[in-house]
Amino acid sequence: MSPSAQDTRLKLLDGALRTVVEQGIAKTSARSIATTAGVNQALIFYHFGSVDELLAAACMHGAEQRVARYREQFAALGSLTELLAFARTMHAEERAAGQVAVLGQLLAAAQTSPALAAATSAGLALWIEELETVLTRLLTATPLAAFADPAGLARATAASFIGIELYEGIDSPGAARALDSLEQLAVLAQALEGLGPLSQRAVTHRLRRRSRE
Repeated sequence: MSPSAQDTRLKLLDGALRTVVEQGIAKTSARSIATTAGVNQALIFYHFGSVDELLAAACMHGAEQRVARYREQFAALGSLTELLAFARTMHAEERAAGQVAVLGQLLAAAQTSPALAAATSAGLALWIEELETVLTRLLTATPLAAFADPAGLARATAASFIGIELYEGIDSPGAARALDSLEQLAVLAQALEGLGPLSQRAVTHRLRRRSRE
């Protein structure tokens, strides 16, 4: 692909995301995207085939960019408490950047568009993969390691934050309270991390007994 073609594709991908943020999915069309991107709308169909396919590609493009933005910070986290504190900061940054609005719009549109549903799922999978890696590493040092399912927890965490992000639009104090509750769980996990070896073994033994009941 020539540099000019790559530049046009990038303009269309960025233009599609900006249009969703600024105008909403209902007003996102070939014309509105082309206007935002500053290109001829015929190029949408030349490069992507349809508006839905462009939006699907833009969804993945946006997710890849956002995950890459935070990857080093994920890798530097040293505890579950740090993870949740970082998540709160990241949530605020994503909302300010319009990414929460994009997610809400795409989730709504995905209900009737298979292409968008697949792309939204794939985009979320990128976040889940990062979370699973972090949770696997952080839980290893706790008595919960033998019982926790990092893959399942990563999906539950992602689902929780999606819900909180969408919920914040109608009840900001309630969303903040939900984040506070998640941080309380992290404090509990941190307390377990601080136990000595004997205490950790005792907690692990008790958890195993409870899991068999």
